[in-house]
Amino acid sequence: MTELHTETLPLLPLTTGVVLPGMVVTLTIESPEAEAAVEAAAHGELILVPRIEGRYARVGTIAKVEEEGRVRGGADAVVIRGLHRGVVGVGVPGTGSATWVQIEPIHDGTPSARAIELAREYRATLENIVESRGIPQVAEFLRGISDPGQIADMAGYSPDLSFEHKIEVLETVDVEARLQMVLAWAKDTLAEIDVKERIRGEVSENLEKRQREMILREQMAAIRKELGEEGADDTTDELRRKIEEAGMPDAVREQAERELGRLERTSEQSPEHGWIRTYLDWLTDVPWSVRTDDSLDIAEARGVLDADHEGLDDVKERIVEYLAVRKLRQERGLADVTGRGSGAILTLVGPPGVGKTSLGESVARALGRKFVRVSLGGIHDEAEIRGHRRTYVGALPGRIVRALTDAGTKNPVMMLDEIDKVGADWRGDPSSALLEVLDPAQNHTFRDHYLDVDLDLSEVLFIATANVAETIPPALLDRMEVIRIDGYTEDEKVAIARRHLLPRQIERNGLRDDEVAVTDEALRAIVGDYTREAGVRNMERELGKLLRKVATTVAATDAGEPIPVDQADVRTYLGRPRFFFEAAERTVVPGVATGLAVTGTGGDVLFVEATREDGDQNDGLTLTGQLGDVMKESAQIALSYVRSHAEELGIDPARLRGRFHVHVPAGAVPKDGPSAGVTMTTALVSLLAAAPVRATVGMTGEVTLQGRVLPIGGVKQKVLAAHRAGLTEVILPKRNEGDLEDVPEQVREQITFHPVDDVQEVLAIALRADEPAARVDAA
Repeated sequence: MTELHTETLPLLPLTTGVVLPGMVVTLTIESPEAEAAVEAAAHGELILVPRIEGRYARVGTIAKVEEEGRVRGGADAVVIRGLHRGVVGVGVPGTGSATWVQIEPIHDGTPSARAIELAREYRATLENIVESRGIPQVAEFLRGISDPGQIADMAGYSPDLSFEHKIEVLETVDVEARLQMVLAWAKDTLAEIDVKERIRGEVSENLEKRQREMILREQMAAIRKELGEEGADDTTDELRRKIEEAGMPDAVREQAERELGRLERTSEQSPEHGWIRTYLDWLTDVPWSVRTDDSLDIAEARGVLDADHEGLDDVKERIVEYLAVRKLRQERGLADVTGRGSGAILTLVGPPGVGKTSLGESVARALGRKFVRVSLGGIHDEAEIRGHRRTYVGALPGRIVRALTDAGTKNPVMMLDEIDKVGADWRGDPSSALLEVLDPAQNHTFRDHYLDVDLDLSEVLFIATANVAETIPPALLDRMEVIRIDGYTEDEKVAIARRHLLPRQIERNGLRDDEVAVTDEALRAIVGDYTREAGVRNMERELGKLLRKVATTVAATDAGEPIPVDQADVRTYLGRPRFFFEAAERTVVPGVATGLAVTGTGGDVLFVEATREDGDQNDGLTLTGQLGDVMKESAQIALSYVRSHAEELGIDPARLRGRFHVHVPAGAVPKDGPSAGVTMTTALVSLLAAAPVRATVGMTGEVTLQGRVLPIGGVKQKVLAAHRAGLTEVILPKRNEGDLEDVPEQVREQITFHPVDDVQEVLAIALRADEPAARVDAA
């Protein structure tokens, strides 16, 4: 590197590009500063200095103006040739409006052996880059340059280097350092090009392979056709055979054959091939013409139902009626081959644990049909019932079609479990989709969105289950035949435990029948002291707990004699009793009355407590216990009735002043309904008259401001709850007297019923503490 004397040259700033020594470029004159620099050069030399981030580079390029002219569009331009580098010094005064600076010119000296070697390697790398990009003329141009510094400065033409990189090349005065820098960048660029080429090659190779396979398959298909072997495709043949054997209706068969034709014309590489194949598999799996013959022996069907379930006479009678109607229609030629017109949509409504779901399996066994269960609890998507349209990825038929396919027949017993817990949101309303399914007038043309053909569901015996009927949409409930299962009596529970639960739990706990002997008194103790439910699910759990402890004893002692379990032994195995007959204890003080209510788990006993705070004025009413709006209104009505009839009730008007507080315990449980009106009135009168309510009396009924007792629902469940709680008398509205026929005779014999029309009658019975009230026989 040779240092020259200092020169003074006009400065032309560059903002978008870098001109290196040896480069010839055309610059457009766009600023007064640039125009002044060109005029000051006057076909002589000037210094080109890049400007970056608000500063000038410390090194510029001394260049010569070769030619001046205009470019297209009329703008002034000059052709400039870069000569050599120059270190920019301080500004000095000069002629014209140009900026003049002192320059220390720098020329590349005689190249070293290392610089020549680096230049040779850099030239070879650049040749590989330009040849891979298909511009071999650039490689020829590079071969004509021998000076190492000039070869390094050719990086100014590279599109791979940024503005900052080119400034760094300009400011690197040492030739070897400059060559090492541009060589490293060139190698990075070449490596990136190699990666891209390799990826492009792999993609091209895969595409060529697929095209080759497709052409070969087309050629094989043509060869098979020429040889008369079109049926060599086993998949197509299998689907065609399934379509012929499925017994589809004409419209469905035409649809299947159209889709089969599309499948034959579609390449296996196309995603549509798989979609069509899956659709045809579902379409042929539906049991279009397969049905099981009903067992129409009435006595045998009743025997099966009686063997599987204790009680539930209403359900059993309805199934026997269905069989009888079916039998008569077939014998007298009134039923066509599909049996349309004799279908039934039964809905079993009752608390948990009474055997609704297992009853469906018994019905299927009694009829000799297949049984399938569809759980509807918690579903929100309408497509779960009707299926997804085939345009969606991963589309499937709905649960109805899938259940029918699982059954393998077109006339199974289909259990729609927990139909009262179907939800609705932005994905649709599944209960609305069930309207067509559960309508005997429509379900012979049910259309699933995925299959998109008419499907006959008229031969399916639908049995729905629900805990409460109130949450089932009215339009859906209208299509159902509701059969209520309100729970079991104590004797029925003991019989169920003896015949069904105990043998099952003995087997599950690894015992044999001759290793344990449980008495009926022990079973009765479990029912009364450890379970307080409408069904028998908790009872089975307690039996399992008892038998596990027995199994532990058997495994430890290997006793030869059966281990007895009597009433006195139950506490040893199950611990202290969980339930007590607490009505006597709760009602010993005035202001507490025993009511009867219905919940989602069956009937229950409800205690209503009332108290009074002294005051000079009527300060209102406080209600606690998480009560609903209807129950709050009942409390207001009860208080208003008591205040307006205080004289008739023998209540001191002074005691009506102050604030009343009515509380229904179990505050964590929401409560609502009008049935507690009579109970709240009785509690308030008991408080104000200082007369305790009789401990043996439970009551239910809605009350009006005039004191009329109006009818309510759930009489059977409430009476069974009173029986379980040890109550011996029940007060109920007179208009509900007919509902007592649904109560088991055994319970009617043990409970005295008091049908009433007026609250005065209720109070006369509930608050009388001398002798028991006269019995009213409801039978």
